[in-house]
Amino acid sequence: MNMRAGQVEIWHRPSCSHSRGALQLLREAGITPVVVDYVAHPPSVARLRQAIADAGLTVREAIRSKEPEFAARELADPALPDDALLEAMVAAPILINRPFVFTPKGVRLCRPPETVLELL
Repeated sequence: MNMRAGQVEIWHRPSCSHSRGALQLLREAGITPVVVDYVAHPPSVARLRQAIADAGLTVREAIRSKEPEFAARELADPALPDDALLEAMVAAPILINRPFVFTPKGVRLCRPPETVLELL
């Protein structure tokens, strides 16, 4: 999905307290973000790679290593290249850490949720 200028987007997971908290803070600030269920509608590898880079993270910092899927896919091997991790994250989007928030001021992985305030 391509964002329009000035638009705010959140990759949201309703079951995640961090995601719910960031969404609440956005709404309390008077922002109605585009809410993307990234598990149902995962980003492309290119979009995920760009989001991670724009947030100033490494791919390993953006992956949920405590998910059972992480172990099942044997992703802990430090020799695995970023491309393999990104492919796994798109194939099993539950592995993407959340919530990523995109605003005209930048991109952040909003953990803790208050991190979203840096983008307002």
